[in-house]
Amino acid sequence: MQLRPTPVALALSLAFPLAFAQTSPAASTAASETPQQLGELTVSATRTERSVDAVPNTVTVKNRRQLDRRDARDLKDLLSDEVDLDVKAMTPRFTAAGASTGRSGNEGINIRGLEGNRVLMMVDGIRLPQSFAFGAFASGRADFVDLNSLASVEVLRGPTSTSYGSDGLAGALSLRTLSPEDLLVDGKTFAGFARLGALSVDDSKRASAAVAFGAGDWSSLVQASVQRGHETKNEGDNNAPNAARTKPNPTDVDTSSVMAKLGYRVNANHRLMGTLEYRQRKIDTDVLTAVTAPPATGTLPATAVLALDAHDKMDRTRFSLEHRYEDLNATWLQQATTHVYVQDSETRQFSYEDRNTAADRARLGTYKERVIGLSSQAQTQLANQRLSYGIDVSRNTIEGVRDGTVPPVGETFPSKPFPDTRYTLAGAFMQDEIEAGDFTIIPALRFEHYKLSPKSDGYAGQIVSLSDQAVTPRIGLIWRATPFVQPYVNWAQGFRAPTPDQVNNGFANPVQGYQSIGNPDLKAEHANSWELGLRGKLIDTLRWQLSAYDNRYRDFISQEMVRGSFTPADPAIFQYVNLSQARIKGVEARFVWDLSSTFNVNASVAKSRGHSIENGVETPLDSVQPLRAKIGAHYESGPWAVDASWLHSAGKKPSDVSTATQYTPKKYDVVDLGGAYRFDKTFSISAYVTNVFDKKYWRWGDVTGISAATPAALAVIDSYTAPGRALQVTLRADF
Repeated sequence: MQLRPTPVALALSLAFPLAFAQTSPAASTAASETPQQLGELTVSATRTERSVDAVPNTVTVKNRRQLDRRDARDLKDLLSDEVDLDVKAMTPRFTAAGASTGRSGNEGINIRGLEGNRVLMMVDGIRLPQSFAFGAFASGRADFVDLNSLASVEVLRGPTSTSYGSDGLAGALSLRTLSPEDLLVDGKTFAGFARLGALSVDDSKRASAAVAFGAGDWSSLVQASVQRGHETKNEGDNNAPNAARTKPNPTDVDTSSVMAKLGYRVNANHRLMGTLEYRQRKIDTDVLTAVTAPPATGTLPATAVLALDAHDKMDRTRFSLEHRYEDLNATWLQQATTHVYVQDSETRQFSYEDRNTAADRARLGTYKERVIGLSSQAQTQLANQRLSYGIDVSRNTIEGVRDGTVPPVGETFPSKPFPDTRYTLAGAFMQDEIEAGDFTIIPALRFEHYKLSPKSDGYAGQIVSLSDQAVTPRIGLIWRATPFVQPYVNWAQGFRAPTPDQVNNGFANPVQGYQSIGNPDLKAEHANSWELGLRGKLIDTLRWQLSAYDNRYRDFISQEMVRGSFTPADPAIFQYVNLSQARIKGVEARFVWDLSSTFNVNASVAKSRGHSIENGVETPLDSVQPLRAKIGAHYESGPWAVDASWLHSAGKKPSDVSTATQYTPKKYDVVDLGGAYRFDKTFSISAYVTNVFDKKYWRWGDVTGISAATPAALAVIDSYTAPGRALQVTLRADF
């Protein structure tokens, strides 16, 4: 049965049955309290609650207060001040049947030099849809997330397979959504917030709200948000209605989300929570950059593009049910959590191309995932150690279709870029957190089985099935030598199973003499990672951390031509194979200095280098970011709060890229300023100015793969500039 949202009333009915059983709200609000300087708690690092200073690797945690203060537009804005993270989002300059440049939106997160599906992304422990690209179709991952619904964001560096199984070669992004308890603090039975905002970077307006109720053993929450905007601005100044254009294409963006939760406390030890979530994003684009520019002499060719209209839509729906057990006085089992869920997602991209005298053509691409899963985890506290163990099982049905009119020569529509596939993951893990004097030792081990089961229905090529398993160990050590210096070390292995479109990539163009075939012998990608670090306090108010890491990868999957000569009699054969190895190593430094109870400064710097190895030849990894450094300051006193940050990025050297034609941006410095004022316990206003000095610059992640080999390519390089000075203002009410 296809899971689809009913009208918003369905979500409201889940959360509002308690609306008329409330007492008067409490007078105080948590948002008005002075923040306490406590260590942030992380759950992603070990799947148990630990302070970020008590895990043997680097973890970023952004709590609800920090999320509210930044009020970021998307994940790219939220993580822009992290020196070893990046979210790729290229300016859209796609075509109907060829290039997909920028069409995927916010593609995904880059962690220490690896990106795409090699990074695990989860919401409440449920995997977000994978990114997928084929021809002019490109679906990203990061736009499936509504930041207004989040209570916390965690980014874990290093392989995460021991905890979560496949995909987290580089690390994991773990997002937790709001629950009734996040709002119902200090004994409240009714609480909520509402926000109205405007952003100049895309001329957008947005509104979001959440309310929570509590009555006896019941609690509920409903949260919703809408945003209406346009194209993201850049620093291009060519407004030509054709391929010479450097201003962004005219775009309308319509985003809406709704989430509802209903909780019931069965007794003192057992609790149930149901969640319904839906998100939709529509993008309509007048792709002027795809229009053929008038020739200097002569007439337009028959296939010249006169206009291109694109209508894209993505949505994600999930329903989950969670059971929590807790009895800290129990002899053996103190905590247990079981989570069952179903999630549907779909990306649909339509293009209509008006051509000169040749037949007009249309393209419709879809990519769907439907995942059903169960996750169960338990904890046992012994004398000086805590055992964690559990299982994770999921089955993802993945489908893709290419359709339209005027297909390429030798093709027919509709067609499938890969066969419909059931992708099954099943794993079990165990972890021990051992406290031995000044030492903490955290060993862990996971066994994972994966299986890809394709179906031949509607698929023209040959299909192959694939199944395998992986064992991924991890061990971490923390030494609390002194309050000033606490060394740590972490060793972890990871793996990423092949995706359905890599195992079965069927496509043939007999006229042009090439085709792609599946690979039943494709192996998973593997990681072997070390991180060594020092952290501590020089004085009670200055916290610092130094870390170095060395990540080695093998069996990288790449599509290669394995034989053939591009003729109908001897077609070139392309196949995904395990070809390359890679290595990324780097160093980071971070510190936070609380100069007073109202003012602190923070700084961080990260430098990485990476290369792949094929047939003994080393080639730079283009996904590795150049050196970046940040200095920030935060002041908060009474009703006032002020933030300032300066971000420096080194330029990308030509010797650090894989091809000589790749555009390499220069170094840049960007300053952002933000401030907030609270009128009373209910109302507050905030403003944030990015790129205060209107600096023209290019982010490396947003130009990767862009050529500067020809004058025509250089003429449009301003298309890929980052936004200039931009202002956002938000009015908030807490109740």
